Amino acid sequence: MAKIIFVSREGSEEPRVSASPETVKRLVGLGFSMVVENGAGLASGIPDADFASAGARIETAADAGAADILLRVNRPTAAEIASYKSGAVVFAVMDPYGNEAALAGMAKAGLTTFAMELMPRITRAQSMDVLSSQANLAGYRAVIDAAHEYGRAMPMMMTAAGTVPAAKVFVMGAGVAGLQAIATARRLGAVVSATDVRPAAKEQVASLGGKFIAVEDDEFKAAETTAGYAKPMSAEYQAKQAALVADHIAKQDIVITTALIPGRPAPKLVTRAMLASMKPGSVAVDLAVERGGNIEGSEKGKVVTVEGVTVIGYANVAGRIAASASALYARNLYAFIETMVDKGTKDFSINIEDELVKATMLTNGGAVVHPTFAAAVPAEEPAAAPAPKKAAPRKEKVVSASDAPAEKATRARRKPAKDDAAKKEGL
Repeated sequence: MAKIIFVSREGSEEPRVSASPETVKRLVGLGFSMVVENGAGLASGIPDADFASAGARIETAADAGAADILLRVNRPTAAEIASYKSGAVVFAVMDPYGNEAALAGMAKAGLTTFAMELMPRITRAQSMDVLSSQANLAGYRAVIDAAHEYGRAMPMMMTAAGTVPAAKVFVMGAGVAGLQAIATARRLGAVVSATDVRPAAKEQVASLGGKFIAVEDDEFKAAETTAGYAKPMSAEYQAKQAALVADHIAKQDIVITTALIPGRPAPKLVTRAMLASMKPGSVAVDLAVERGGNIEGSEKGKVVTVEGVTVIGYANVAGRIAASASALYARNLYAFIETMVDKGTKDFSINIEDELVKATMLTNGGAVVHPTFAAAVPAEEPAAAPAPKKAAPRKEKVVSASDAPAEKATRARRKPAKDDAAKKEGL
């Protein structure tokens, strides 16, 4: 009998959906029976009829209890977890850091859960990289939102009435979101500069037409590990870099921040004093606001004025371009699930020795099994759940930001640092 995949409708604050008509059709082709909750795709511009035409049944939330596999954008609520059957497999962005109670609840319910944001950075997993696909769109949207709030033109314009100068945009953090922000701002005609703690980012920024801003002394040149990660910098270097950035921000019209530290609050990069140094009418966008924010005074979900600067703190920025974000996220999920299906028999099975499974599996067999979170959550007696089979592990080439074969002009690979607080990177 075919395994049932249920595509959930998210809460009111999440416009994205975890499947598209394209991926529904492909999952049906892999032998799954697809069920989509009514209205799941409406906020992403996908009517129920499109899912039905792709081969899905349209049902209600009550039908999630019969599903073998559940596809979600965000971690299920306690009420939703209680409605799932023991042994069900859940794929979602789980946000596990600091949410030990939620992990314990999923383990106690006997669910096998996968955190898509923990996908490792290896060649084989590029098509499953949720963080990159969503951050790419967030970087694009950040520039669009900034341009909307900015009361002037972005490109230089030479007219009979005079010249309009180009906007000056400064991007802090040259990860996936930052590089896309640089590329988008350049396309709109802005003069763009950027900073990052990784020396390799200098070439990436330059390739997109941006100017790299950093104190490039001997310490900076040795600030990257062989794996491509940033090393902790000395207090002396940090002070010099902060002074350089503060002076640079005073000359900018738009500042976009993207810096995150996995498992910890976002670092404060822009102070009130820095905002006060900017021209009236300037704009700052905080893409890290959901983790405490990079900009002093930013507020989650709001656009506020701080020291005369418009500070944008929208949450779930990728969700602000939901149709595109859903399409990419759905493909990420499909690519991962496809690795668990035997192409001949169309049997679905989880190989717990697979490096992708090891990196992303949070709970299984009644326990939190991910090594990063297992120690913080006591084991529970599970409801009976099928034991995944084992197979020999496979080795893959690790992808660094400098050699990732993504779209060079708009994308760079983020690093897989999940609990190393020293590895600061862009979103």
